[in-house]
Amino acid sequence: MTKEVEEKLAGSLTAETTELLPFLPYLLQDFWELGSSPNAIVELIKRHIELSEGARILDLACGKGAVSVAIARELGTRVRGIDLLSDFIDVAVQKAAEHGVGELCDFAVGDINEAVKIERGYDVVILGAVGNVLGNPCETVNKLKSTVKKGGFILIDECYLPDDGCNQEIKYNNYDYLTEKQWQSLFEQSGLKLIAASGDNSDNPDSDSGMAAITARANELIEKFPGKKALFEGYIRSQQNEYDDIDNSLIGVTWVLRVEKLALPKC
Repeated sequence: MTKEVEEKLAGSLTAETTELLPFLPYLLQDFWELGSSPNAIVELIKRHIELSEGARILDLACGKGAVSVAIARELGTRVRGIDLLSDFIDVAVQKAAEHGVGELCDFAVGDINEAVKIERGYDVVILGAVGNVLGNPCETVNKLKSTVKKGGFILIDECYLPDDGCNQEIKYNNYDYLTEKQWQSLFEQSGLKLIAASGDNSDNPDSDSGMAAITARANELIEKFPGKKALFEGYIRSQQNEYDDIDNSLIGVTWVLRVEKLALPKC
């Protein structure tokens, strides 16, 4: 794993330093769903995508496999999930077996930046709430497009700014967010047709319970590793900042996009 990949991975999981990477599975052990809502993704696919028999779905940065398992269970579709953290993939394999869809789910440990170079011919690719792990927005779209067929679909779970100039209001400033218009312009330039957009700017109902769980686990680590108290307290602050951003400064959305043209724009 390169330093750049480590930094982007840490940032996507609200860790401001790569020193936290070995502790993230412990800090996040109370969460199966990381990032996208499995129910929301399944409903979007049901409403807007007609899956043929034998359809294949790619779930990039799949975390602990909650989205992949929900798709396999509800739609009976084969899903390949890839994530860089082996602890997460272990949970994903276990959960797929528990839900009776182990034969439909194929989970692998890997860098999704490398995976997009070889994964091809999917009907749907999903990228859920991982920020700039695949690069800037244009680079991200290009890499996702390379994995799907023409006429296939891309689902991107993201947050956008309500208007220009709001990046300075973001507390957890892991990367610069775009406005909705900027995203839509990129989609048009990239040969993607916007089929649906699901989401709103309502308060995150999980922020209080989520912070309580994370704070409890961080305090347990502080007791075990008192010399790293500042590290774990920093994680609590950054996680609270991210929740505050989602609640107050950003608008969450999941876009359903159809690939109209396979040509990739220059970034």
